Amino acid sequence: MTKDFFKTPLLDILTQSTHRKHAAFYAPGHKQGKGISHKIQDLIGKQVFQADLPELPELDNLFASAGAIAAAQELAAQTFGATKTWFLINGSTSGIIAAILATCGMGEKIILPRNIHQSAIAGLILSGAIPIFINPEYDPQEELAYNVTPAAVKQALEQHPDTKAVMMLHPTYQGICSDLKAIADLTHSYQIPLLVDEAHGAHFTFHADLPPSALSVGADLTVQSTHKTLSSLTQSSMLHLQGNRVCSQRISKALQLVQSTSPSYLLLASLDAARQQMATEGKELMNEAIALAHLASQKIAEIPKLSVLNPQIQPGCHYCDPTRLTINISQLGITGFEADEILHEQLNVTCELPLLQHLTLIISLGNIPEDIQRLIEACQILSLSASGYQLAAISYQPSSSTLHPTKVSPRQAYFMSTETIQIEQAGDRLCGELICPYPPGIPVLMPGEVITSEVINYLQQIVAAGGTITGCNDPSLRTIQTLK
Repeated sequence: MTKDFFKTPLLDILTQSTHRKHAAFYAPGHKQGKGISHKIQDLIGKQVFQADLPELPELDNLFASAGAIAAAQELAAQTFGATKTWFLINGSTSGIIAAILATCGMGEKIILPRNIHQSAIAGLILSGAIPIFINPEYDPQEELAYNVTPAAVKQALEQHPDTKAVMMLHPTYQGICSDLKAIADLTHSYQIPLLVDEAHGAHFTFHADLPPSALSVGADLTVQSTHKTLSSLTQSSMLHLQGNRVCSQRISKALQLVQSTSPSYLLLASLDAARQQMATEGKELMNEAIALAHLASQKIAEIPKLSVLNPQIQPGCHYCDPTRLTINISQLGITGFEADEILHEQLNVTCELPLLQHLTLIISLGNIPEDIQRLIEACQILSLSASGYQLAAISYQPSSSTLHPTKVSPRQAYFMSTETIQIEQAGDRLCGELICPYPPGIPVLMPGEVITSEVINYLQQIVAAGGTITGCNDPSLRTIQTLK
């Protein structure tokens, strides 16, 4: 480790600018907190607003960085093993969209898993690229989708050798990782880049007991939500590039389309600080998080009527993130949405993701032993109060027909005229909107896809169970928009 890793060039210059006494005649309008609402001051204080500065000369420019931002991004590239790194202030969403825009043009093909995040669908709509979807492996016992296999990627590449890029998910929301090295080798044999949505894997670089990072096994480009598993502020992420299969200038141009021209220096400085923290303390912090996760997993697995997801190596699961805890609550007689509500409102434990039969929790460097103890006690209370009724399995596995290109591209479908019809009449029609149970934000239907009775039933079960559906004009799903 070099002494430069201890530096925080962007955070340092922002600190200096914050304490410089001057008359401000520039945006933002609150003038370093002098004009803020008393209500917001009561909540978070005034100090944070003093650092909410715009692109002052000494603070560099996010889209033409040559000073503090450039230095901070260079240190991030060294820390995460990249050739070049970009700081993102519109979350990993902007990075995923930019990755597709930088590699695929109108009518060009991209291979990606069907359980990809909705930001990739936005990238397809904006770029005009044609998706070649491959299905993740499915665990019928757990009723969960895992990851995709190298064999599935190989088949898709053989069927579509003119593909311009492959995008993978590493890991899934439940921490499931595929054999990404094998997929990288396959992708590169076609002389095309491997893009990775690594939103939930920013911590992988820092401990040998975690799955390997995407860059370490050959990915050309990866997007990480630094805020999800490390310590930067919400909405701050990084895009990492290695090698020359993806043009860095095209990435920069794409990011200018999808990021604000008024970037938050609070977000940028938090990325700089999080990078320094992990570069200097990452292994120790991950040691503690992994130990807490192991303790939680062990104790909860001993509680009656609860089980913890612990998949072994199998198709679609080459690694599993030990800090991602997924609890099967199907024997409690309630849905995951109901269990999540009880935990949050009555037992002061809040999960990351409720599903019909599961709860997924993120254990990170910010958790402490008291959190784990509270979680264990809350799960014990849930178990004792369970009715013992076996919840009926409700699942949806996308059709294998999605391996082939859709007749209407996401971009074409997005701009076509739609009509609103009763959902009972929507069978075999083409969907006119993006419909996602959220979180995790994985589309069940996207513009241009065929609406099947299986999909309708699944979405109605989600609504009936208390889940949230986003992206559709009618969240109650009594009606749905279809293409005319």
